[in-house]
This record gives sequence, structure tokens and C-alpha cells, in this order.
Amino acid sequence: MKFTKMQGIGNDYVYVNCLEEKVEDPSETAKIVSDRHFGIGSDGLILICPSDHADFRMAMYNADGSEGAMCGNGIRCVGKYVYDYGLTDKTHLAIETKSGIKYLDLTVEDGKAVKIRVNMGKPERRAKKIPILTDHEEVKEEPIEAAGRMWKMTGVSMGNPHAVVPYDGDLETMEIEKIGPQFEHHKCFPDRVNTEFIKVLDDHTVRMRVWERGSGETLACGTGACAVAVAALWNQWVGEGPVTVQLLGGELTIEWDRQSDLVYMTGPAEIVFEGEICL
Repeated sequence: MKFTKMQGIGNDYVYVNCLEEKVEDPSETAKIVSDRHFGIGSDGLILICPSDHADFRMAMYNADGSEGAMCGNGIRCVGKYVYDYGLTDKTHLAIETKSGIKYLDLTVEDGKAVKIRVNMGKPERRAKKIPILTDHEEVKEEPIEAAGRMWKMTGVSMGNPHAVVPYDGDLETMEIEKIGPQFEHHKCFPDRVNTEFIKVLDDHTVRMRVWERGSGETLACGTGACAVAVAALWNQWVGEGPVTVQLLGGELTIEWDRQSDLVYMTGPAEIVFEGEICL
């Protein structure tokens, strides 16, 4: 199987052009290629497929083989892949995902896509739709007990469920590998959850670490950065305007257009290497 390893601010996936390749068992393939010791090493597998409804279709699988609905860093890499490898000459693209069609605008320099702005769609704040099991219609700074203490979380879905949790300690040294699974498998998240632990730095800047369901801690999460920006603006932790979200792998600029209720994410995408693997 021919593949391309790509990353968006450290969120790395193995990409396969399914216009030319056929992947018989994507879930099992994702587990094999994601292994950082015996495989290629990645946060998961992303298939670039033909679509009857958009320019291309993206199918993503986490490192544990579970299928994900959407990946913000991953879809930016899809945009770069299809442009840089000549599958399209469009700089405005429609990409079909499990959570709907997303629209990309590519910034091109010297024939290569260097920055991608993604219309991530509307943030879902209704608890039942995220889903989060609660008596409230929305989850806004709601208490939750996990890892032996009480926290306050804000729930947002960006095509996949997120719990945004302020952290009052040292974000860099927090034991996320112990705390993260307690949220991921908490009984109030029937589909598990991605958890963003955050610290507000100033009126337009938030730092985060993320524990992704099915993958553990990753260097970046695009949908998570969007959820963080929405939660920060919704709770008035930051001022109006674009929010810079600092992740372990780099920065993303997130805009929430309140009038249209649409979220836009802008960031880079890079090709790491190409190869071929026998499965």
C-alpha cells in the first residue's frame, strides 16, 4: 500500500489515495500503520476517496481502529494533498466527511498549498446532540467528578464530542495520561469524549493540551481547538475576535462568526514523507 505521512502542527496521520489504492479493512490497517514501534507511526489513518456530493471524501480512523467523524488538522492535510499532488487545481474545495461537507480555502505559494482555512461548520452546544448525559439543555461550566477531584467542563461538538476543562495547575506538567482516560470513559459520555485541558493566557490567547478518544494525547487537535475557542468566547473567558489556540505542536487561529454561527480554522499542513508498506 502506497501512503503519504502528513502532519498539521504535529497531529500526524497516514494518508492513502483511495482513488488509486484499495484498503480492505481500514480499522485494522489504522492500528497497524499507527504503531510507532512496529508500524509507520501516526495518530491514525485517513483515506482520500471519491465523493458523489463533494470534490473528495475523507474517511478517518483513530490509532485504535475506531472511526472518527471529523479531524480539523487532518482535513487541512487532505486539502494540501489533493492540490499538491495534482488531483485538483481548485483552491476552494468541498470535502465530504462523516460529520458533513466542509469547505476549504487554500493559500498557494510556488505551486504548493501552504496554509488552509477551513469552514468547520456550526458548533453544537445542545447536550443531547454532543452527546453528554445531563439534566441540562447545555453543558456550560458544569461540575464533573473525575480522577479524584471536581472539575468544570463546557461541552461542544464540532462533529465529534469535546469537553473543555480549565486547569488551575501547571498545564505543562499535568498528568494527562492519568486524567485523560477518566474523562474519555466517564459514564456521562456515551460515545466517549475528547478532552481539552486549557489555560487562558490573555484576552485572545488560550493554551491547551488534549486527550483524544481512541488516540490518547496528541500534539494537536483541530476540532478541539475550535471547541476551545467556542467555549472561551461562550463563557467570556476571552474577548470578541479571533482566538489564537496554542497546542503542543503549534498554533491555530480560530474565528467564531456569531452572526452565521460558523467556526473557521486556519493553520498549516505539511508532507513528512512518502512510502510503501506491506500489510
